[in-house]
Amino acid sequence: MPDTKTEPPLTSLAHGGGCGCKLAPNVLADILSEMPLALGNANLIVDAATSDDAAVYRMNDTTALVATTDFFTPIVDDPHTFGRIAATNALSDVFAMGATPIFSLAIVGMPIGKISNETIRAILAGGQSVAEAAGAPIAGGHSIDAAEPIYGLVAMGLVHPDKLLLNSGAMAGDVLILGKPLGVGIYSAALKRGIIEDADYAEMIASTTRLNTPGIDLAGMEGVHAATDVTGFGFLGHLSEMCRGAGVGGVIETELVPVFAGARRLAEAGVKTGASGRNWDSVKESVSLDRALSDAELDILCDPQTSGGLLVSCAPEAVERVLGVFASHGHVGAAVVGRMEATKAGVRVV
Repeated sequence: MPDTKTEPPLTSLAHGGGCGCKLAPNVLADILSEMPLALGNANLIVDAATSDDAAVYRMNDTTALVATTDFFTPIVDDPHTFGRIAATNALSDVFAMGATPIFSLAIVGMPIGKISNETIRAILAGGQSVAEAAGAPIAGGHSIDAAEPIYGLVAMGLVHPDKLLLNSGAMAGDVLILGKPLGVGIYSAALKRGIIEDADYAEMIASTTRLNTPGIDLAGMEGVHAATDVTGFGFLGHLSEMCRGAGVGGVIETELVPVFAGARRLAEAGVKTGASGRNWDSVKESVSLDRALSDAELDILCDPQTSGGLLVSCAPEAVERVLGVFASHGHVGAAVVGRMEATKAGVRVV
């Protein structure tokens, strides 16, 4: 069994990292194209049909159970930090539905013999620290001996059925608000190449370990019509899902989209993940560009986010209240990025 001084860096044991490991949306759609959805249980009020963030089961008139799962390979080399990021990301889907987390289960796959038990314990401890802070203690889980390190959670939450935040409720005339800046995937690519600066690394960790708790306060708020979290499919991918679900068109003003300064600099130098190209290939048929975008601009909009921000669609009169909720939860980078229009479902970038 290796010790922590001789074992390889966690990121070197994985072919990708974080939510960049997700299957491309078009590949996933093809795989699932001939598979039936849920079998029509009246209490299963959200299933995979709308590509929403979690499944939802109505328990009674006032309570619905939100259930989701998320796991991935390391995005950083520090094991405790990897655990924290993975748990934060997994819980994000519960918050994106407007629910309050209640408990979670751990998903663990580790290359036994390549990393030490001490490292594995640190990963689990990192995840546990986040789950406890979110009020979703880890009550158990499952582990296997795997070729790559894998960690994540099954997360459960509760919400009033009438206060659910779905990704399909956006309305024409709504304003779009993004809760965190883009660029996490670019930072992770720079980390793997050994070229990330200390300040940029600190910025990445701060963002990926910040829980999307604003979702709880946004649930049921007057004028808030839809929400999702931006993760592995990139900003354009998740907005496209929102537009398809609601049957409206999204308009994105690129100069308004918040981007980490370091990530923009790295993107302009050609640093990107392999997933950004796959993400663009998956959405390009439903995206129109009012002007030619540079490679860096396109990579940023398609950059796979790990533990990314909430994307909220709300009425214009609710914008200041929504931004106030984000700020009260420490999400000071939240910003208006565009709007919804009564056009064919898709995204227009201006």
